[in-house]
Amino acid sequence: MPLVLITGAGSGIGRASALALARAGWTVLAGVRRPEDGEALREAGGPAVEPLLLDVTDEEQVRAAAETVRRRAGERGLQGLVNNAGIAAAGPVELIPEAVWRQQLEVNVVGVVAVTRALLPALRQGRGRIVLMGSVSGLVSLPFMGPYSASKFALEALADALRIELAPWGIAVSLIEPGSVVTPIWTRSAEAAQGYLLPPPPGTEAVYPAAVAAMTRIAQRNARQGLPPEAVARAVVHALTAPRPRARYLVAAPERAREVRLLRWLPTGLRDRLVLATVRRMLGRGAGQGPGAPGRARG
Repeated sequence: MPLVLITGAGSGIGRASALALARAGWTVLAGVRRPEDGEALREAGGPAVEPLLLDVTDEEQVRAAAETVRRRAGERGLQGLVNNAGIAAAGPVELIPEAVWRQQLEVNVVGVVAVTRALLPALRQGRGRIVLMGSVSGLVSLPFMGPYSASKFALEALADALRIELAPWGIAVSLIEPGSVVTPIWTRSAEAAQGYLLPPPPGTEAVYPAAVAAMTRIAQRNARQGLPPEAVARAVVHALTAPRPRARYLVAAPERAREVRLLRWLPTGLRDRLVLATVRRMLGRGAGQGPGAPGRARG
């Protein structure tokens, strides 16, 4: 049975991917942050799923995960790595503390690099494949999603670099770019934002209240609407099993996919005017209280 390690497997896309790969005949090392999530995943996935504690920002846990892979894989090496763990910080750039920016990039970018570097010897040995979990927010950055979009744009660059660097060893690198997905990330994001956006810094009390309210509504909507995580899991399975995996997988409803492609290729000035018009519709009379509004992003 081929061996894969998935980070952030406790819920959402990571959990769906772990279960889909287990059904497809893989042995899944499922990285979780809470033991109870691992037990629930083991019950759902059966003996093919082996949970392990893995916080991608914890150097010791990353080293321990690499050692577990080395022992489990033996001479055959590792066949797959799915870098799925991530968080979503949202809000006006002016209001988000530097510590939140650092955490966003530490989890979504530096953590991906740390896990990938630690497992590259096993991946090289097994001629494995790497999957990075990007987002449509890594293709088009919308207002009030600055930290999250910055982290996903970084993964676009990382995927491009890794794909060429690892080609001599036959290690394919695929980037999944989901649109709105129903996962707990949105509820957690909205709850966390209440902690770092309120109260606003002195002098900004009257600047962004309508925008923050709209951002909260959209986060709540994204927690209820969007693609099921299983739709993204199917792309993950394809990236790991297809004879010729794609470099990028845009996973979104047709309307959303068209919207992303349009916004990405429009001249910047025209794109900004279209986004601003959407902002004004969302905020109504509060349209003058900020430069934009939050958009949908990967869960």
